[in-house]
Amino acid sequence: MAIDAHGGARGLHEGASVDEPSELGLLFHRLNNQLGIILANAELLEAKLADQAQRARASQVVASALDALTTAKELRVKLRP
Repeated sequence: MAIDAHGGARGLHEGASVDEPSELGLLFHRLNNQLGIILANAELLEAKLADQAQRARASQVVASALDALTTAKELRVKLRP
């Protein structure tokens, strides 16, 4: 799989693998950045929402984003050569 000039992944199909560790590192970096943006936006919503039910939903998104960041870190550690 390769990263195109626009930062998108190309060439991923069933049975495909990442040829270079640096490509895998770039993908984990992008994933962490994207999850960090989701987390920041969810935290902003959580802080600004007045409705308790909506704030609770935003809290669930915050918790899920944190879980996803932890999972990404665990994957990165397990896939280290």
